[in-house]
Amino acid sequence: MSLIACLVFMIASWQSEPDSSSVFPQDTLELSQVEVQAVALKKYAFGQYVRSLDKNRLEQLSGYSLGEVLQQETGLFLRQYGPGMLNSLSMRGTSAGHNALFWNGLPVNSPSLGQADYSIFPLGGFDAVNIHYGSSGALYGTDAIGGSVHLSSNLGFNTGNELKVGTLVGSFGRWHQQVSYRQGNEKFAFKTNLYRNYTVNNFTYKDYASPGTPEKRQEHAKVSQIGWVQDFSYKINSVQSLKANLWLNTNDRQIQPLLGSSTNDVQEDRSFRAVIDYTHAGENLIWTATTGISNDLMVFNSDNNQTRLILIGTALDYSFSPKWQTLAGIRYSHIKGRLATYDRQEQRIELYQATNFKPSQNLGISMQLRQLIHEGEAVPFTPSLGAEWSFFKSTVWNWQLISNLSKSFKIPTLNDRFWEPGGNPNLKPEKSLSKEIGLTSKAHLSALSFENRLTYFHMNVDNWILWLPQSTYWQAENVRNVVNQGLEYFFKGGFEQGNKRWTLHVDYSLNSAVNQSGDFGNSLSQGKQLPYVPKHKIRTQGNLQKGPYKLYIQNQWTGERFVTTDNQTVLAAYSLWDSGLTYAFDWKGKLKGNLGFHTNNIFNVDYQVLRLRSMPGRNFQFNLNVVL
Repeated sequence: MSLIACLVFMIASWQSEPDSSSVFPQDTLELSQVEVQAVALKKYAFGQYVRSLDKNRLEQLSGYSLGEVLQQETGLFLRQYGPGMLNSLSMRGTSAGHNALFWNGLPVNSPSLGQADYSIFPLGGFDAVNIHYGSSGALYGTDAIGGSVHLSSNLGFNTGNELKVGTLVGSFGRWHQQVSYRQGNEKFAFKTNLYRNYTVNNFTYKDYASPGTPEKRQEHAKVSQIGWVQDFSYKINSVQSLKANLWLNTNDRQIQPLLGSSTNDVQEDRSFRAVIDYTHAGENLIWTATTGISNDLMVFNSDNNQTRLILIGTALDYSFSPKWQTLAGIRYSHIKGRLATYDRQEQRIELYQATNFKPSQNLGISMQLRQLIHEGEAVPFTPSLGAEWSFFKSTVWNWQLISNLSKSFKIPTLNDRFWEPGGNPNLKPEKSLSKEIGLTSKAHLSALSFENRLTYFHMNVDNWILWLPQSTYWQAENVRNVVNQGLEYFFKGGFEQGNKRWTLHVDYSLNSAVNQSGDFGNSLSQGKQLPYVPKHKIRTQGNLQKGPYKLYIQNQWTGERFVTTDNQTVLAAYSLWDSGLTYAFDWKGKLKGNLGFHTNNIFNVDYQVLRLRSMPGRNFQFNLNVVL
């Protein structure tokens, strides 16, 4: 089926369904017309790390899902239920529901499940990825206990016309197609993007659940995805602008069964998201007004589960002086869930305020405050305080001390409260107290440059919600208290010689996530590491670039994971090696782009991220992106 035919089918089927940066901000803020969300991420996040993934690298990974990108480009741990299957993020040892996901400022965690499936967010839906490490509930609201991920669409004025065509072909029947067109003049800019992803996933695997461990071929794991993204930006005058983003996405997949199982479950995910932003950017004042909608429909076998979030908000960002900046806002959310066993709706109002104080060029302090009113009742008040101090600066070195103290929270999901049977309307919000301290350094020595960042964090999460067995069903309860602590280390180094450039990236995380209370009725889980939280994970990637050619080799080592709460069952550690060669071409300025060849899991390692979930062995990918 062609890409256009798939798009027509998607629209027709929709109609048939039921209803902190390490550098201080400038004293005078120069606001881009289309990057309001990105500015806010770092401006009021002193003491915390906001990481931006490389834009050129994201273009080369066209056809990947957000989960694959985070796995490839960071040291974060993602719980993968198989290639193309459910993919959830764990930051600093927290659960999947303790990390918030935003698209152009719109929260897109499922209100019913409380988490996001990172496998169904393709790169075709956004241009930029920013990751906020650590507790950030005072800035972003519910769910951001372990951290948050922010996806954004960027447009530029006076950029002319650009047509981009991309394809990716890979092992196990993988085929990606993408066509995008953008245009920008002095007043108006837009981009249209269509994409289609298809994977058979017919890889071979060892069936450890069958006698003799026979080798089998996966026969029930196909994934098909199509989507349309439309972005607009209009400059009303020199200080006013409008921005609108629209995203239609549908994802159909056969659910890969557990080893030893012969289930034939299927799942269809359909999403409609839209955001409209108005911005008035004066010399010292930025006023924004936002409205958005996120409508998600998940059909599992024959069960329909639909959720809808409507958001309206406004914020005022004002610079009193070079030393003082403040942000104040209000956000209203209406949430409706029509699930297989219940039909509910609720209202949320959030008041928030953030202040920056810079007594000197070497010291910056941020304070954030947030209060959410949930169905007429106040949830725990959420403050945060962070600081960055550059205690040694020279023409070569910059050493900086960072620290942060913050509270965060998570509202119980709709399923936690209302699912029948087992939902518990009396659940309390999960809440956390987080502390972190760290040291960063940057150096530039002629042809050599490098950055280091070392952070120690300690987090206490209380009222952790679990589903526990009762006499005839499972029920949600606030039963767990967890202490998460550990280290994060990031290194980036580069060396240039002529037209050659060598770079090295290292991400290391140590996560101790210990259950302090023991789960209800199971004292053996007290004092034990949480299931599927590896204590150690390290990613190392080396790159060699010579002119238009770039060679990379990467290793991801993931430590052992406990399967059970009493830590009696263990999944072995595994090490994966990947490599690739890319070539960037430019023919007389009329035809440019890149092509690449990649080998994943070079040594054909047999591994499982989650128990009894098979993963593919050695595989290959070829991609080509052309810009006209």
